[in-house]
Amino acid sequence: MDKMNLDEFLRLSREYRYVPLWTSFHADEDTPITLYRKLVGDGLGYLLESVERGTVLGRYSFVGAEPMAFFTWPLVQSEEGARGGAGREPLAELQKWLDGLQVAPIPESARLPRFYGGAVGYYSYDLIRYYEELPENSVDDRQLPEMVQMVTRCTLIIDHLRHQGTLVYLAEAGDGEAYQYGQSQMAKLLEKLRRSTELPASVGTESKADDASGKVQPTSTFDLPSFCQAVERCKEYIAAGDAFQIVLSQRFSMPLKTDPLNVYRSLRSLNPSPYLFYLNLPGMQMAGSSPEALIRVEGRRVETHPIAGTRPRGKDAEEDQRLAEELLQDEKERAEHLMLVDLGRNDLGRVCEIGSVRVERFMEVEHYSHVMHIVSRVAGELKASASALEALARVMPAGTLSGAPKIRAMEIIDELEPVRRGPYGGAVGYLSFDGNLDTCITIRTVLMRDGKAEIQVGAGIVADSVPEMEYQETVNKAKALFEALAKAEERFR
Repeated sequence: MDKMNLDEFLRLSREYRYVPLWTSFHADEDTPITLYRKLVGDGLGYLLESVERGTVLGRYSFVGAEPMAFFTWPLVQSEEGARGGAGREPLAELQKWLDGLQVAPIPESARLPRFYGGAVGYYSYDLIRYYEELPENSVDDRQLPEMVQMVTRCTLIIDHLRHQGTLVYLAEAGDGEAYQYGQSQMAKLLEKLRRSTELPASVGTESKADDASGKVQPTSTFDLPSFCQAVERCKEYIAAGDAFQIVLSQRFSMPLKTDPLNVYRSLRSLNPSPYLFYLNLPGMQMAGSSPEALIRVEGRRVETHPIAGTRPRGKDAEEDQRLAEELLQDEKERAEHLMLVDLGRNDLGRVCEIGSVRVERFMEVEHYSHVMHIVSRVAGELKASASALEALARVMPAGTLSGAPKIRAMEIIDELEPVRRGPYGGAVGYLSFDGNLDTCITIRTVLMRDGKAEIQVGAGIVADSVPEMEYQETVNKAKALFEALAKAEERFR
């Protein structure tokens, strides 16, 4: 089916509240950024992109515009108003909310990718508190929502292989007049996309050239002595047998002096990654370049991708090969990676059919733009009684952001980190109308709100960790994101 015809629209209108209309067009003269600017402008929306192994642009990018409903936990908001979210199962409530929108499916004959619309947003690290008993030691200093998801009326699918764009518009169910109105709205959106638009250097925020981010000292939730003291306490817990590894993090904050979209433009250029995202949400923006999938569900298949073990890229193919071999022979890196593979198997085992969980790839080196990682893939078949969001609840947060054993490590984190993590260490991604899910771990991400940019980074503490070196590791990780901020201010004045 090339497009939704009137007869099919009328038939689906008897069963659903919203019926998707779609149309395709040539998109060989635009980039995802220019299409985002044309379609979303300064409004709320999202952009999802991917660069595979740091060098190859993923086939699809997605732009969401014209939000029609929001789910914010612990408060649910929609176009009909707001209702309380007092239950203890936020992800189950999200699924009920999304199902309640009653969006008709697009037929397979349309040959669209697995995502053509649904809920897009973030799941905070602290959602785990609804599923596991954790102490309440850390302070919730920012009072951010624990989850924000948006459904947009318009989803633009950019097919980089065919140089084609497909616009999907959720029309309200109804009669022939509703069908014609939906078609007219889609035509207006297409007209916006056809306009020649010069990408502005900076939108909405004036850049201050004499006060570049490199000259401003960021503040942090830890200073060096207190971080080192927390590392020593982690080592005591590890020596006592409480944990094998504990991921300790700190959050940096500094003034934001450029438009948030410019930060994303800089980040995608400096650090192309498998999961690139820009979310413009109520009261905040998030720009991320995460290398690490958390969980992906397509149909009944569920998979997670443990990543642990890192080396910088070599100057040529020969040095790349030498560094990769050195990485695979590092006993400490191998032990940490094996621990995460075991965690992945255990997590999936809780929601998958008995005997279906398997390691499909084991300890392979993947090369990205600046680094190489050891990567494995663990997959299984989702139980008939389980949903994609139940699988997400079982794997969050990733072992790379907590440590192991996971629950005990999180208890120690809650004791030692002075403030709640919020989005850091949680997940960002989409939940499609038909139940498919694709999420990444929220790392290498800049959260922007109230004129500030916030960056959170962690270090995996083990028995022989040197406190000052672990502190420096977090600083080094943050520097890459501070560089993206500085470049955004320099390039997009």
